[in-house]
Amino acid sequence: MALLSAVKMVLVGAPPSDTEGERRLLRRARTGDPAAFRTLFERHAPAVWRFLRDVLRDEAAADEATQETFVRAHARLGALRDEDRVGAWLLGIARHVYLESRRTRGVHVDVEDEEHAAHLEAVLPTPSPEDLLLDRELEGLLAQALGTLNEERRAALLLRIDHGLPYEEIASVMGWSLQKVKNEIHRARLRLREQLAAHLGGGHP
Repeated sequence: MALLSAVKMVLVGAPPSDTEGERRLLRRARTGDPAAFRTLFERHAPAVWRFLRDVLRDEAAADEATQETFVRAHARLGALRDEDRVGAWLLGIARHVYLESRRTRGVHVDVEDEEHAAHLEAVLPTPSPEDLLLDRELEGLLAQALGTLNEERRAALLLRIDHGLPYEEIASVMGWSLQKVKNEIHRARLRLREQLAAHLGGGHP
């Protein structure tokens, strides 16, 4: 995964700051305006695709899943209640698409031991995943480390550090309680630090 390139794409795929313009587009799309929906697609598809690529770890599968996400979104435009949360709503649909793919593949989800997590918290170096994302030299190592997370935990972490969603929106996207979101992201950070401990211990900033 080209995670550093993906971070640069945040500016391309992020929800627009013109929230009123976004609302107008959404209302037009709900009336059947294809140009308005295409504009919504162009604004949000990069972020949706990036999320799906990172959880599916397959660009071709991400292409198909992104198309399926927007097909479902088009059919469910009337179900979106908060017009300021189009991006999070689309990521929620994308998550359901990837969960269906995961069930098809029969992926098993591991649960980390609480004592192990507490031990890692005490002994590992402190640089955060956000800091590591800015270091080109660590791109490959970070991609490998992310690959060691189970898919649900990786999805939650990426929603936080790549897409910049607050915990409350991640809870909505993932269908989790707020406390579970915080716990899972905390454990994901610890796992990344564990995987990268040797490099960080070598004095890298």
